[in-house]
Amino acid sequence: MEQNQRNDILAELLPTLSTQLRYMLSNLHLAAASLVPVEAREADAALDAQAAVLDQSYYQILRLANNLSAAAYLGKTDMFTLRNCDIVELIRDICDRSRLLAEKIGVRLVFSCRMERHICALERDAMEQLMFQLLSNAFKFTPRGGTVTVELTAADRQVRLSVFDTGRGIEPERLAVLFEPCRAEELQQPPGGAGLGLPLCRRIAQGHGGRILVRSEEEKGTQVTVAIPDRLSGNAVVEERGFDYAGGFNRTLLGLADALPTSAFRIRQQD
Repeated sequence: MEQNQRNDILAELLPTLSTQLRYMLSNLHLAAASLVPVEAREADAALDAQAAVLDQSYYQILRLANNLSAAAYLGKTDMFTLRNCDIVELIRDICDRSRLLAEKIGVRLVFSCRMERHICALERDAMEQLMFQLLSNAFKFTPRGGTVTVELTAADRQVRLSVFDTGRGIEPERLAVLFEPCRAEELQQPPGGAGLGLPLCRRIAQGHGGRILVRSEEEKGTQVTVAIPDRLSGNAVVEERGFDYAGGFNRTLLGLADALPTSAFRIRQQD
């Protein structure tokens, strides 16, 4: 089956599966919250630790459902409504919210940017999902004591977002197929996933008129760079947040659910 045909099938099937997952997840969450209310968790540390396992699983499945829903991106590059947004504020905020969680896995997160503010045309939620995907990958494969650096620059009519890690790197044979969705071997290598993360990142970059590049060296680390045009949309209004893809849940925990320890989901540590 050709890649385009497979992408078309994914684009039609996976969002439907995502909707079904969300419905079942909603029922499970309501039942769990009734059986183990917040007040009980706050009063009982052991109960809170046990409930945190359930919470993490919930966030992980919701994250998977989001990726399945976003699979429609795989077949199209014109699904985004680009609006003017301060990308410095967006990326800095994500890094600020992720820094304490990175410390829980013994990783130092650094944000490097010389700009105080920079307005460009983008789809805010899609770019946030891309950023969390890149951070999650970097966190998962960077050992304790390592560093993940996020760098944001603007030059030559491009905005470049780079995520560097000091992890184990990627084998050359895997680099060649890194952006192919749902490869079976990806599902068999913990920490796993649906194999959709990086293909979605590429489509999000393409949907902004840009591209994504990966450089990696085994035992030295990986650099992922997203480059998008430095331009403004025709809408002079700076974008305001609309639909909440996280469904009201902690967006940072959702974005990093696969990379965090269960302790991050204890009730006292949630916003």
